Amino acid sequence: MNILIVGGGRQVYFLCRDLLGKDHKLTVIDSDDRECRWLSRRLERAVIVRGDGSDPRILEDAGCGAMDVVLAMTGSDEVNLAVCQAATLRFKAPRVLSPVIDPDNEDIFRALDVEGAFSPTPALIQIIEGRAGLTGIMNMLPAAQGEILVTELVLAQDSPALDTALKDLDIPDDCLLACVVRQGRVIVPRGGTMLRAGDQVLVITRPETHEQALKALTRT
Repeated sequence: MNILIVGGGRQVYFLCRDLLGKDHKLTVIDSDDRECRWLSRRLERAVIVRGDGSDPRILEDAGCGAMDVVLAMTGSDEVNLAVCQAATLRFKAPRVLSPVIDPDNEDIFRALDVEGAFSPTPALIQIIEGRAGLTGIMNMLPAAQGEILVTELVLAQDSPALDTALKDLDIPDDCLLACVVRQGRVIVPRGGTMLRAGDQVLVITRPETHEQALKALTRT
């Protein structure tokens, strides 16, 4: 794919590095001259353009009209929105993506059909608050535009969920135990599945019921 990324910094660098490793063609627009030189030295197969990525003339020079994906990652909602508007309305980019920094701006981005337009802030708050008194949690990730949380955890010896069938667990109705790994063996859980200490469990919840679900599975 031909991918245009507007923004700079380490996060953009790591993203570009991984995309280049998958043989995508990358163009990066960054307004900072030092950042451009830094990226150029490390991303030899990417095209680095110095300029204001919200300026349609710069986007045109960078080949925005021929891109399969345009991603705005400048750290400013205002700039990212301007990039998305130009890419969508003027250059008819098939896919336009951008994270949202301020949760209050989510609706504006979604009105433009910007993919990935969600602020991680609410989900991160849920993660922080939910994690404060819980043990055994390995990973937590927001997904589906922040509408769900995917949590990977290991059940301890004193987990309240041990020796209880899944259908009898006190978990919210919208909570899903998607997978159990037991001693290296993958189990697709069903209502009668009994959990054991040491089980690695993949849990999918909504942010508002996240803490309630995990308290039913982990020691508080």
